[in-house]
Amino acid sequence: MREAIAGLILAGGLSSRMGGGDKCLLNLAGKPLLRHVIDRIEPQLDALALNANGDPHRFAAFGLPILPDTVPGFPGPLAGVLAGLEWMEAQTSFRRLVTVAGDTPFFPHDLVVRLASAADEAPNAITIARAAGREHPVFALWPAGMAAPLRAYLAEGGRKVFDFIHSRPFVCVDFPAATGLAPFFNINTKQDLAEAERMMEGDSQ
Repeated sequence: MREAIAGLILAGGLSSRMGGGDKCLLNLAGKPLLRHVIDRIEPQLDALALNANGDPHRFAAFGLPILPDTVPGFPGPLAGVLAGLEWMEAQTSFRRLVTVAGDTPFFPHDLVVRLASAADEAPNAITIARAAGREHPVFALWPAGMAAPLRAYLAEGGRKVFDFIHSRPFVCVDFPAATGLAPFFNINTKQDLAEAERMMEGDSQ
C-alpha cells in the first residue's frame, strides 16, 4: 500500500505583480483559480491544507485547514512550506508532504504518484518536479524531518527555495508537456490569466 501523503497549496504570497490581494481567488473559466488547483490535487492526496495569511474566513468556502506562516515578515514560499511541514510532522499518520503552487492550474494529474515513486528510491531526499529542463521546486515532496533545518535556514536569513533544496539531498522527476500544455505554467499577471483561459479551453478538449 502507498504511504499516506499530506498536501499543501501555497497561497501565502503578496501577489504584487497582480496588484496585491488573493491571486488564487481570481476567476478562471467560471470559478476561482484556487478551485481549479484543489480539484486537481485533492484526489491525489490523503489530506490537504492551504497556506494563506490574513483573515482565514475568506477561504471558508473551500473547506480546507488554513495554515498561516509560522515565521514573521512574509519571507516567501519557504515559510509556507515550513508551516506545512510542521502541520504534517505533528500528525502521526503522515511522513510526506507534497506542495503545489496556488497559481498553477495545469500541473499533472499524476504529480503525487510520480514524486512518491521517486521518493521511495531516495526516502531522505526532497523530490522535485522538472519540465523541459527547468526545476519547479515548489512542486515537491518533502520528507518528515525537514522542518527543523528549514526553520534554521529561514532564521539565518535564507529565502531562496532553490538554495535550500540544493543544500539538501534531492532528486528530480521529469514531467513532459501534455497536449502542448506547459504543465507548470503559473499566473503572475493579467496577461497570464488571459493565457490560462485559452489554455483551459485546450485542457478540457
